Amino acid sequence: MAYRNGTYVAFHANKTTQPTESDMKYYNLLKAWKVREEKDFEFVNSHEKTNSVRDTSKRDTLERALKTRLLNSKNMILIISQTTKEDNDWIPFEIRYAIDDCMIPIIAAYTEYEYILKPQDLSALWPTALASRINNDTARVIHIPFKQLPLTEAVKQFDHNNLPKGSLTYYTKEMYIKWGIK
Repeated sequence: MAYRNGTYVAFHANKTTQPTESDMKYYNLLKAWKVREEKDFEFVNSHEKTNSVRDTSKRDTLERALKTRLLNSKNMILIISQTTKEDNDWIPFEIRYAIDDCMIPIIAAYTEYEYILKPQDLSALWPTALASRINNDTARVIHIPFKQLPLTEAVKQFDHNNLPKGSLTYYTKEMYIKWGIK
C-alpha cells in the first residue's frame, strides 16, 4: 500500500510547455507559495515524489506515472479555469482515477473567483468527468477560489480519511470573512 501524504495537482496544460499560455502558471504559483520564507502554504507535491516524465513519453508511460502519483496522494487540487473543460485527454483521466480508483477528495480551485458559495452555479466550467461524478454524487469535492488561505485550509482538512460531505461542499461566508476575502 502506498504512503498517501501527497497532494496531486491537475491543471489544463493546453498542449503547450509555455506556462503563461496554460494553467501551468497556477501550478507554478502553488510551488512558489510553498517555498516562500513564511512557509504559510505547505503541501507534499505528489509530482515530486516519482520520477519525472516528459510530454513526449509514450502514453502508457505517462499513465503509469500519473497513476503512481495519484495512488500516493491524499487529495487532489483540480485547478479550474475557463479552459479546463476543453481538456479531453489528461484531466478526465486524472479525475476518473482519483475518484473511482483512489477515492481521494477533489479540491476544485476556481481561478477567477473571490469566493464560492453556490458551486452548482459553476457547473458550466466542470469537465465532463467531474460533472458526471458530481451529478451522481460519487465525488467528494470542496469548491473554493484559487486563493492561498482557502487552499491551505482545504489541503490540511480534506484527505482520503476525511472526505468532504458531498459533491457540492463549500466553505461558509463566515470562513471567507475570517480569511479577509469577503
